Amino acid sequence: MKRPVLAVAIGYQAVWLCAVAGAGRGLAWPGIAAAAAFVAAMLIAAARPMHEALLAAVAVLAGVLLDGGLAASGWLRYAAAWPTAAFAPAWILALWAAFATTLPVLLPAWLSKPLPAALFGAIGGPLAYLGAARGFDAVAFVAPGPALAALALGWAAALALLAMLVRSAPHAVETETAR
Repeated sequence: MKRPVLAVAIGYQAVWLCAVAGAGRGLAWPGIAAAAAFVAAMLIAAARPMHEALLAAVAVLAGVLLDGGLAASGWLRYAAAWPTAAFAPAWILALWAAFATTLPVLLPAWLSKPLPAALFGAIGGPLAYLGAARGFDAVAFVAPGPALAALALGWAAALALLAMLVRSAPHAVETETAR
């Protein structure tokens, strides 16, 4: 089933907003619930649900490594740090899963190659965290320079890897530009 690009984009933005607004108010559950519903809907509508579930699992692992490392280092402090402040919070891991399920739909053909995906991740990842920090107090940059550098490198690597995984499934990218 072809998933409408606009609906997926709006749905993911709603999940992001639930997650960061909830976390900024000390609540992990709004982001977790919204992401779980979104991921479930995306997998039900997916042409290759097992491939997208794997994509989401790899993204969560990337979040465990990147956000867990940033939490453990003390460079970033996450609001609603459930289950513990020394680890990546559940709401941000749920966001990683939701983000990954959007990639087969929203990832343009040029971005499905590792280098452009890495460049997009290096810029877009840190910007999303800055938006969550400045607009919602969902994260706090304790060491802004190292944290932003780690986010840029981590998101570059993660998005390059996720792009390769999206590309590994035949007809995985659903956008018209990929056909």
